[in-house]
Amino acid sequence: MAFSLLRQTGLLLTGFWIVSGPLLAQQVDDTYNQKIREYTTDPRFLPASVLNLTDHPTIPSPRKHFGQIIGTPGILHHTTDIYAYYRKLAQTSSLVNVQQIGTSEEGRPIQLVAIGNEEAMKRLDHYKKQVALLADPRKVQPQELEKILGDTKLVYYLNGGLHSPEMGSPEMLMELAYRLITDQSEEIKTIRNNIIVLINPVSEPDGWDKQVDWYNRYTKNRPKYDDGFPKSPPYWGKYTYHDNNRDGIQISQALTKAIYKLYFDWHPTAMLDLHESVPLLYISTGTGPYNETIDPIAIGEWQIMAHHDITTLAAQGVPGVFTWAFYDGWYPGYALWIANNHNSIGRFYETFGNAGASTYLRDLSEQKYAGDPATTREWYRPAPPTEKVYWSYRNNINYMQAGVLASLSYAANNARLLLKNFYQKGLNSIRKGTEESPRAYVIPAGQRDPSMAAYLVNQLRAQGIEVHKAESGKKQGDYVVLLNQPYRNLAVSLLSKQNYPKEAKFPPYDDIAWTMGYLYGVDVKAEDSVRYTPADLKLIQADVRYAGQVSGTGTNYVLAYKAQNNVLPAMYWLKGQSKTAKAVVLDEKTTLEGVKDTLLAGAVIFKGLTADQARKLSDLFGLDVQATAANPAVKQHEVNLPRVAIYHSWYNTQDEGWARFTFEQRGIPYTSIHKDHLKAGELRKKFDVILIPRMRGSVTDFIHELDTKFGPLPYTKTLEYPAHGFPDATADMTGGPGFDGIGHLRQFVEAGGVLVSLDNSSAMVAGAGIARDLKPYEAAGLFHPGSVIQVKARKPDSPVLYGFPETFPIFKGIAPLLQTDKNNRDLMLLQYGTKPLKDEEEYKGPIMGMPDRKPVAEPEKKATAKELPYVLSGMVRNEQTIIGHGTIFNVPVGAGRVIAFTFDPLHRYLNHHDAPLVWNTLINWDHLGTTPAATASAAGKGSATGGNE
Repeated sequence: MAFSLLRQTGLLLTGFWIVSGPLLAQQVDDTYNQKIREYTTDPRFLPASVLNLTDHPTIPSPRKHFGQIIGTPGILHHTTDIYAYYRKLAQTSSLVNVQQIGTSEEGRPIQLVAIGNEEAMKRLDHYKKQVALLADPRKVQPQELEKILGDTKLVYYLNGGLHSPEMGSPEMLMELAYRLITDQSEEIKTIRNNIIVLINPVSEPDGWDKQVDWYNRYTKNRPKYDDGFPKSPPYWGKYTYHDNNRDGIQISQALTKAIYKLYFDWHPTAMLDLHESVPLLYISTGTGPYNETIDPIAIGEWQIMAHHDITTLAAQGVPGVFTWAFYDGWYPGYALWIANNHNSIGRFYETFGNAGASTYLRDLSEQKYAGDPATTREWYRPAPPTEKVYWSYRNNINYMQAGVLASLSYAANNARLLLKNFYQKGLNSIRKGTEESPRAYVIPAGQRDPSMAAYLVNQLRAQGIEVHKAESGKKQGDYVVLLNQPYRNLAVSLLSKQNYPKEAKFPPYDDIAWTMGYLYGVDVKAEDSVRYTPADLKLIQADVRYAGQVSGTGTNYVLAYKAQNNVLPAMYWLKGQSKTAKAVVLDEKTTLEGVKDTLLAGAVIFKGLTADQARKLSDLFGLDVQATAANPAVKQHEVNLPRVAIYHSWYNTQDEGWARFTFEQRGIPYTSIHKDHLKAGELRKKFDVILIPRMRGSVTDFIHELDTKFGPLPYTKTLEYPAHGFPDATADMTGGPGFDGIGHLRQFVEAGGVLVSLDNSSAMVAGAGIARDLKPYEAAGLFHPGSVIQVKARKPDSPVLYGFPETFPIFKGIAPLLQTDKNNRDLMLLQYGTKPLKDEEEYKGPIMGMPDRKPVAEPEKKATAKELPYVLSGMVRNEQTIIGHGTIFNVPVGAGRVIAFTFDPLHRYLNHHDAPLVWNTLINWDHLGTTPAATASAAGKGSATGGNE
């Protein structure tokens, strides 16, 4: 009766109702309540905080909008439906604001929803400015702090839908949003009045829609969870799979750029990333070791907020909530670390999900975290679950929402403290940068690859780190990072060596080193004093770029090759500009008239260019070239740009996505191929080089991929499943290339093709018999998480190593090692460390049957490059077991070659310094051995410029 009267009279105010005076109690949606109970499998899995959803007369609940409640078995919504619901909330409530903050690689919007009380929503821009002041204490006078704190709203960001098969958060957040704007309980009103809640409903919209289609197409009606059937489609985003949560340093993907945009627009004090993997709810703190550069205030905030949430849920009788025993707290590249890196609070939840809206009996008996069973009572898990749980989609929704409500409640009741801590962390960074060493980082002018130095500057700026340029004085051209700035700790984290403790009790959660100078091949110097006057330095306000220079006179343009990243892209560009231009690579050291420096092997001479083309090439690709009339007489070869294919399996696409992304960013054309292409054969007629990026699994997985018992399994775009079939498609994902396909791949190499395999894929290629000279090697006790280490050239004259010095750093993670018989060690181009293998050390003892030899005096040891440490950043245990073993192998197979890497030089678009080892292989693909690979005519092909599909 009251609702009907309100509708008729229009006396509706958002969040409560009045009828000519007295406040009416809110009406509970009993149907919604009943359905929540029905879909929850055990009363212990039903916290009271998720019941009693309001039945609002004009703002539609999810039940009224969709026809079912959130968590209904078998029901999931696409991004268009989810975004439409938020727009409906914004149309019917003044407490909701929706804006687009990005666009995915496939063109879907990335939306941001803001929720607060009436006053907050009217003054959003004001509160953004207030929090921005706290983010930079240099803009706040001490006497102004209390006033600013009293006129600032804490912003709390919730990130949903990052990992596509973790399907609770995009649905739960819709129900949460409705609750936040309609509920009149004191707890919710406190949240609404004291903080601004930001919601990213689906941070990876491309993957979400693929996953919803996958669920409806394949997994919705599967009766068992652990039946071996793939839980998700082969692709989420266009390029990244699970690694979309490892892009926080690179800022390369659309979803990461969107999160950075919202961070610097809003400066949320806390960011909570909603994940699913472990039973039943994990609240992040981590076992440690924690990142060395994180302010102790943040570490304390992790602990107190986690235990507050645990306590709140324990008060509601909810079992299976824990902290500490999962994750570490070291790697700064996750989405949530955008907060931690910038003096906010980064947190995440892991609830227990079923990769869809289905109910399954789940077995927890074999799950352990930090060595303890998931079902035991521990200090960090006061109420453990049973060994088996009958787990529904609604259970997951309940746990996630109850945890988020607890966290929002803590923030609302402690907003002033958290805001003051936010300010204090920035102030602490400024003080450390002023009072402690180092005081600055310097990127000197005259880098071997100036374009990468400019790229490093731009990456630092994208992180909010201030960079100056010396525009006058003796060090003109240097880039300078002064550390008396709010993000000093992040600058130190990115530019200094990582010291991961060898004695850490638990293995790291991810990579343990990320020193940008090493990863980018840029010289970065830590300075204990600032050697520039303020007048010398100018703050950089926009992205920088290095424009190469052309000097000298003549029609030949010489590039002193130092493994610059843009050389191969420049060659492809030039091929598209001129049919007569060509590039020649020198295979020996020489000098040329008019060229000031000695040219080392690998130097490039561009011929047949016009002066204008030379200037454009130099400018576009940041390459310094010298014009000369001279022609070198030393050994050389003309570059014949290859037709490149990048191979992917259907059971693991993560790293081939990074490879495709890298090629596209560099402007290197390629064709994407898979098992169907291998099975069809005739690969040599189509390609010169096939790249097999890192793939997980064994040689069996390489050959057979997904089990045929699940087939046929199409991944195709249809009217019913429009999100599928991208970025690649097949009529059947199962079966793999099989022995025939692998045979065709070997025939490709035998006919003169070059097969490049990275990391674990090299072990697969060896195990499949394509590179039989390579054998697996087990390094006893070796533990090699992602670290920067030292390598040494064994074949410095190999074109694969052109532009690199004798010793240099690379990034290496855990990957199988390979080795050859001792009589075949010439296949090893590069080795780990600088010392030889034990079986290669010279024998100096007596030899029976030969005259006695006088003892050989040991030469006096001198500090040389050969004694450089193996680990440059990070940590490796038992490193002596890998030193001397092969990093890259060049294995002849028929007329072709297998170039096998035992690390990944294309790791997550991070180790740009290592990538030119791949570019060298492509530039010199037909000159990688003592005899050239099969000629174009022998392979039955014409000139190649590459193709891109």
